[in-house]
Amino acid sequence: MKERVVINDVGPRDGLQNQPRVLTPEQRLQLIRALLDAGVAHIEVGSFVSPKAVPAMAGTDQVVAGLPAGGATYSALVPNRKGYQLAKDAGVSIIELVVASTDTMNLKNINTSTEQAMANVAEIAELARADGVRAMCYIATAWECPFEGLVPLDTSMALMRQMFDAGIEEVVIADTIGAADPAGVQRLTQEAAAEFGAANLSCHFHDTRGMGVANVSAALQSGIRKFDGSIGGLGGCPFAPGATGNVATEDVVLMLDQMGFETGIDLEGLVAAVELAIELTNNCEGGNSIRWLRRQIEKGTLKKTA
Repeated sequence: MKERVVINDVGPRDGLQNQPRVLTPEQRLQLIRALLDAGVAHIEVGSFVSPKAVPAMAGTDQVVAGLPAGGATYSALVPNRKGYQLAKDAGVSIIELVVASTDTMNLKNINTSTEQAMANVAEIAELARADGVRAMCYIATAWECPFEGLVPLDTSMALMRQMFDAGIEEVVIADTIGAADPAGVQRLTQEAAAEFGAANLSCHFHDTRGMGVANVSAALQSGIRKFDGSIGGLGGCPFAPGATGNVATEDVVLMLDQMGFETGIDLEGLVAAVELAIELTNNCEGGNSIRWLRRQIEKGTLKKTA
């Protein structure tokens, strides 16, 4: 039996939130359906944020209402208690919260201090438990902040500790601006896995400096078995200067396939989803592997991914 790695595609939220072309809810659902057709079983479908702040996420309730039923796991980002209430009312069963590692990033991103952001997380996590909603939390800029620079390992560890103490079920360690390197990733993920358990952690990498898949590989060595990816490499945080696209889902799945892991995702189906993302956004080139994947499809030599 191959060891399984879970891929959560964040393209429909993180990938689209900073695009100049705002997609309609139906277009966003088109992208989600393409991911489902490729076998992606975990998808971040949107966020319940102010449409004035992030116009691309307006109508997420309509997206949730249109999601195909079945075995897929859907999640949505909420920034505060109001966002949580909107998500719950829309029928979201998994919410994602975000706290950055530094005060400056939290002020830029959610207009609160780190202390207040953690108090909000604790409050929403308690509400979620009472409502039967699963709560995850991202630790953003876990390795480096665009405003305050390198983040000490102890700072990120202490914040993760607070998240688990608040009742968060899964912490996502996020390299929001793509500044991490494999050695730094391994140091933090090893320590986090030793204290909190690798099964309670996942990782989120950007490809700003071209090290996205290398960082995934480093976290794999620490025992992490769940990763975010974004179809076609779409992404970039509007509140983090220098943050380019997320590591491309197709790049991560190809690497995992060649390393002998199982994802349940079909690479040819992912390429079809990339082509759709290119068509819809007019601002996507696909991941680093897309040209090679297209050639294999043309030659009929692309292996089916288990």
